Amino acid sequence: MVDVSAKPATLREAVAVGFVRMAPATLAAFQGASGPKGDVRAVAELAGVMAAKRTADLIPLCHPLALSAVSVKVEAEADRVRVQATVRTKGPTGVEMEALTAVSVACLTVYDMLKAIDRAMVIEGVQVLAKSGGRSGDWHRSGEAG
Repeated sequence: MVDVSAKPATLREAVAVGFVRMAPATLAAFQGASGPKGDVRAVAELAGVMAAKRTADLIPLCHPLALSAVSVKVEAEADRVRVQATVRTKGPTGVEMEALTAVSVACLTVYDMLKAIDRAMVIEGVQVLAKSGGRSGDWHRSGEAG
């Protein structure tokens, strides 16, 4: 692991996003909370929060962090489900990995809960939209509001 002991604790935030593309009938099941395993949105959001908290257990050399806040939002779009996570902490290192892990696991949960309807779903576009705090300051992906 990188030694961060000399770095000051600052407020850090990261926002990540990912998508699960699916057939119209699958999206309708998602929107109606009528998937074979129940309310996909609620379960995926909870799975994302739980994953963010376990990031250091999943990613080698990732620092375990005391997270101040984790928000995961799962919403239907035209032909896909959008998953967005915002993670905050006050510490010596950023939370991009926690935000990406939250999004990834929430997307995997959507897939798992709807795969009986549509095995052709595609998880795509998992990326960091924005980060703030620390020595490198604020950053956001061009063209994205975060």
